[in-house]
Amino acid sequence: MSDQEVSRGLEGVTVAETRLSRIDGETGELTIGGFPVEELATNATYEESVFLLFEDRLPTAGELDEFRADLAGRRSIGDEVRDVLRRAADEERPAMDALRMGAAAASLGTGADDSGEDARRVIAAFPTIVATYWRYREGEDPLEPREDLRHAANYLYVLTGEEPDDAAVRGLETYLNAVIDHGLNASTFAGRVVVSTESDLVSAATASVGALKGPLHGGAPGPVLDMLRAVHESGDPEGYVRDALDRGERLMGFGHRVYRVRDPRAAVLSSAAERFYEAGGDAEFFETVRAFEDVAVGLLAEHKPDRRLETNVEFYTAALLAGIGVPQELFTTTFAVARVGGWMAHGLEQLADNRLVRPRARYVGDTGREWTPVEDR
Repeated sequence: MSDQEVSRGLEGVTVAETRLSRIDGETGELTIGGFPVEELATNATYEESVFLLFEDRLPTAGELDEFRADLAGRRSIGDEVRDVLRRAADEERPAMDALRMGAAAASLGTGADDSGEDARRVIAAFPTIVATYWRYREGEDPLEPREDLRHAANYLYVLTGEEPDDAAVRGLETYLNAVIDHGLNASTFAGRVVVSTESDLVSAATASVGALKGPLHGGAPGPVLDMLRAVHESGDPEGYVRDALDRGERLMGFGHRVYRVRDPRAAVLSSAAERFYEAGGDAEFFETVRAFEDVAVGLLAEHKPDRRLETNVEFYTAALLAGIGVPQELFTTTFAVARVGGWMAHGLEQLADNRLVRPRARYVGDTGREWTPVEDR
């Protein structure tokens, strides 16, 4: 690419090599740490997925116990962080704002000055930060994390105060694994840019949260749930889709920047949601979700035959997280609880073979201007 060519949004530009995940948008394949997402998401615990991204292999039983205990021992946050989260809740700041504030303060009281330590601390603390903020919003006291619970189970516990059942834990764990990493997306790239300056991983995590906050990156599952509930109440999926398309509205949960076929994570989460709802969820609501997907895909193909608008990850994220009991306001922060494992793995990968990220911009402004004193303007 010449100095004069511009790739808006860096589209099509390769800026790094990674062993963490591979996306094939044409065939709808996602590989994470060498495993098809379908295999990893449905079999691994979240701790195993993080270890895989960090070490490029699965842990032995002993290593997994040690790694799980290490993460669990880093979950607690100090009074200073809780005070920030309490104020964010009192001011009714959005959950992503609270996570950004909490992430920036996550290293308080740790004394850590080591990238690996920072990475594990941030991953461990994210669920506590989100849950603490939410309980303050709900007028409840925050809970201390439980070190005897796995990462996913502990997240649900500190949110609700109740030990979750196996179906909820497996559903959430599948979700966390399915979205832990996804190439060089906006939030991951933002974090790698920060790390490339040889800044710390806590700063990188804060930058990634800031990028994820934008609705073009992390804001879709909430609106998808609103849509699904409206369709369920009306009982008319086809009418809803036709009305939306006639008004020229975007149908949330369909289409993706990379995938030209059905998002492979949608398939994983669809199966996870089906298992969860069969185990005792709202079966009628899930029937609506299934019916809506079939109708929407068909009508989108009819309405926009020149575009491939297939189901994306947000569609079944909304159905699954809502069923598990994650509040809608926490959908994006729960995504961050998952993706932070990938963010930290990318940060460590960047540091291992670092080069400062320094792209160019093409100047299109005026030249040759002459200075005029202020009294003559």
